[in-house]
Amino acid sequence: MSERHLARLGWAASVMAMAMYLLYIDQIRLNLSGAKGSLVLPLATILNCVLWLSYGYFREKRDWPIVLANAPGVVLGAAALMTAL
Repeated sequence: MSERHLARLGWAASVMAMAMYLLYIDQIRLNLSGAKGSLVLPLATILNCVLWLSYGYFREKRDWPIVLANAPGVVLGAAALMTAL
């Protein structure tokens, strides 16, 4: 696969990852309305996203699709965790 196609694939995967993390907004809404969710999934999401974000950021050549795709997961995972407490 060419470098150009790989870059497009990386950005497409990043968009899908961000869409997946944006679905946490509904869980946060449910948590705030009293239907508390599990703490395990948001905690696993935070850890996963921090690791991937760190990997993408600290590479010799920063991998921005990975960094940008996982940043919303850290923020929204933390919000889901806090509202589920």
